[in-house]
Amino acid sequence: MATVTVTKDNFESLVESSSMLVLDFWASWCGPCRTFGPIFEAASERHPDVVFGKVDTEAEPELAGAFGIQGIPSTVYYREQVPIHMQAGLLPAEALDQILQQVRDLDMELVRTEMAKRAAEHEQGEA
Repeated sequence: MATVTVTKDNFESLVESSSMLVLDFWASWCGPCRTFGPIFEAASERHPDVVFGKVDTEAEPELAGAFGIQGIPSTVYYREQVPIHMQAGLLPAEALDQILQQVRDLDMELVRTEMAKRAAEHEQGEA
């Protein structure tokens, strides 16, 4: 599957419609981003069940800001509309595949239970 260009206009629909989504935050002037680009593309071919999106930080500063991107390339991994992991830096293909497998193997019921628990603790702390 080819990568998808992610913008502020299609971001929410991609998150909502994808069981797994990985985002690559990049810029054309970034050398490590140019190295990572083909690795990311190749991974999209190896993992057809995952949506691979590219966010140009120059064209989409609001998205980069919303994620607190401070270094590129950076990747963000979603599963079932939940942001699971963020990784700064250039990843070799093997590391990208390993992270994707770890995200795929997560027990999402357990993740949602833990998120609800933390949200409740946070609310109690503010009261």
